[in-house]
Amino acid sequence: MRLARLAVATFFFLNGVMTASLSARLPGIQMQLVLPAGQLGLALLGCTVGGLLAMNLAGRSARRIGSSVITTTAALGMAGSLPLMASAPTLPLLVLALILFGAGSGAMDVTMNIQGVDVERAYGRPIMNSFHACFSVGSLVGAVLGSMLAAVHVSPEAHFLAIALVAGIGIAWSSRFLLPAMPEQVTQKALSLHLSPTLVRLGVIAFCVLLSVGALFDWSAVYLAGTLHADAGMAAAGFATFLVCMAMGRAAGDALTTRFGAVALMRSACLLAASGLALALLFAWTPVAFIGLGLVGIGLSVPLPLVLSAAGRLSEQNTGATLTAVTTWGYAGMIAGPPVIGFVADRSGLRLALTLVVVLCMLAALCAPAVQTSTNQEDAIDESEAEQVKVN
Repeated sequence: MRLARLAVATFFFLNGVMTASLSARLPGIQMQLVLPAGQLGLALLGCTVGGLLAMNLAGRSARRIGSSVITTTAALGMAGSLPLMASAPTLPLLVLALILFGAGSGAMDVTMNIQGVDVERAYGRPIMNSFHACFSVGSLVGAVLGSMLAAVHVSPEAHFLAIALVAGIGIAWSSRFLLPAMPEQVTQKALSLHLSPTLVRLGVIAFCVLLSVGALFDWSAVYLAGTLHADAGMAAAGFATFLVCMAMGRAAGDALTTRFGAVALMRSACLLAASGLALALLFAWTPVAFIGLGLVGIGLSVPLPLVLSAAGRLSEQNTGATLTAVTTWGYAGMIAGPPVIGFVADRSGLRLALTLVVVLCMLAALCAPAVQTSTNQEDAIDESEAEQVKVN
């Protein structure tokens, strides 16, 4: 089981590296194709569409063939699409490569979390945060490496080809140790969870948290530079502070879950994120904003892993569907966040626009009991249903 845990952690890490590598080299790809901002935005929409479609297909397919094959195939699709994007000679081909990349990422978002839930279930203790910590570390590695290679004028083609080769080796090694395909038996109880209040509350938390993460990813540096008048280096350092604190929070998340419980940690983390951002917005001084962004990073580090772990416990017979539902809610928030913040900022200023994130973090804190209710529901399955599952 240790090898299975290491394999899942590797997939999370590689997902983070590949995602951040694309983000770091997008300006170079834009320059190669001489794309205006509007056309680049249209191309990136292909990534979003591919992700939304693939995550729903992956969740359904996991019931029949298991998550290991889909996780491996999706990861290889992500890796293979990187060189295609870097060498795309025209906008339509870039869009196709981004659709493939988004589809791989979307499918992985569901199925590698299914693997994580299964490994966590076998361990019998919280370990989901450690997987997401690996994603955060991978994102930092990808972003730093991408920035360094861009600075020394290494082409996106050479960079992405190297990433694809290294990722391919990691995927080939790790795929051997993923938990074997275990097709899920979908019971009537499992199907009823689609409309359960608990699943809806978990979806609300995922939406609020990922909208907040998306807003901080796109607007924290802009807030520091534009509103607080920090220079470009300080603005980038503020965003890095947010990322590093998020990785540190996830590294400690499992131990904190074991000690304080999922509900208390969820509520405290969301309130900490709200307080940290409120601090950064109320006091127009860059050092205070850095402290606030660090608190936001810590606060937003653990809610998503806790939600996914809880969603996986809702039904062992339909894990793919529950994780797909929650992931889709979260993905919608990630997509909606940056443009909504921008729309409000155009009319009322960025400081007021980011106040929306404070409100959403508080709303997520109110929904915190859902991460415990899911466990209670699992324990409440009566003996006859449990026996039926065993027979199936």
